[in-house]
Amino acid sequence: MNADSDRAIDHSHTEPVPQEDSRGYQPRQMVLLGAGHAHLHVLQQLAASPLVGARINLVAPQPRQLYSGLLPGFVAGRYALEECVLHLEPLVRRAGIRWLTRSVRGLDAATQTVLFDDGSTLHYDWLSVNTGPVQNRSRIEETMPGAREHALFVRPMETFAALWPKVAEMGANKALRIGVIGAGAAGIELAMAVRQRLPNSAITLLSGDAPAGAAYPPKAQNLMQAALKARRITLIQDSAVGVKSGEVILQSGARLACDVPLIAIGAQAPPWLEASGLALDPQGFIAVDANQRSTSHANVFAAGDVSTRQDRPLARSGVYAVRAGPALAHNLAAVVAGQNLKVHQPPARSLNLLSCGDGRAIAIYGKLAAQGRWVWWLKDYIDRKFAGRYSDQPG
Repeated sequence: MNADSDRAIDHSHTEPVPQEDSRGYQPRQMVLLGAGHAHLHVLQQLAASPLVGARINLVAPQPRQLYSGLLPGFVAGRYALEECVLHLEPLVRRAGIRWLTRSVRGLDAATQTVLFDDGSTLHYDWLSVNTGPVQNRSRIEETMPGAREHALFVRPMETFAALWPKVAEMGANKALRIGVIGAGAAGIELAMAVRQRLPNSAITLLSGDAPAGAAYPPKAQNLMQAALKARRITLIQDSAVGVKSGEVILQSGARLACDVPLIAIGAQAPPWLEASGLALDPQGFIAVDANQRSTSHANVFAAGDVSTRQDRPLARSGVYAVRAGPALAHNLAAVVAGQNLKVHQPPARSLNLLSCGDGRAIAIYGKLAAQGRWVWWLKDYIDRKFAGRYSDQPG
């Protein structure tokens, strides 16, 4: 790594101290919290057009991100893990910003301070939050006792990706009983990916109190449920209320024999938002306006899975991130320069592409839905193209 890279990337555990020039000027601090897809675009934009008047700090604990669109293919054995990885260091180096490899423990919007897991803090003048979706293990444990000890959580994806090969190895030696808890898009894709990788295992998908794929139109639901049936995946409309060694306890009182419970329920808000002082929506996500700005604090922006639900459509590809990123990059530059912000209008309809694990996929656009190998080819092309945008090649 050259000298410029050393200056751009800081792995220390002390708060960055703003550099003063000969006149005692201290640049204002902008903190990018998380390395979600919108922030990846912001980093690309900073590399092309550096932001004058602010010192930029990226906070992301991992040196890489796993792209969720490619993860089912990794589980199914269609992709190597490295093909699913977005490396941060080349992006940070080209953007010329400071990178802090830490996790967030708290946020105080009143004092404009971020608290990290090592006890250090960082003051910000502007904050942009684009952390990925999380599974709140403490909250899940309250409703599903035993989950933390006996279940495998899909998020964080880095941990899941490290553990999945061990499950696959077990399944290669003997037939496993695998229960996928959560039948949204992620759970449906995961169940079919597991079937492709472990053809002799018994796979059960628990959909809770609603049918599988309930967030989608009826035609799409029918295609999903037919795809699950064709792949010998048992679908049970019941909720998991407890997990023990070798079984999952259901709300109905039944017990599901299960060697490997996989938690694939939907995204939840990060716990540290609760006491942040930011306005939150009823689900605990940051409430934002049409400019992706906090409705309570004008110096805070948020995009993606951490912001209000209407800003997070169901798209299962990189298309949405490409749309959200430019508006966020523009607005962060505009707020520093004192210029007008740009309205971000999420698409009313978005393309949803769900992998079936075996070289087929389901496409959903509005009320329309289709399936086939051609959909898989389209999904593979879009996902690889999106990942390629943030590869280590100069862009």
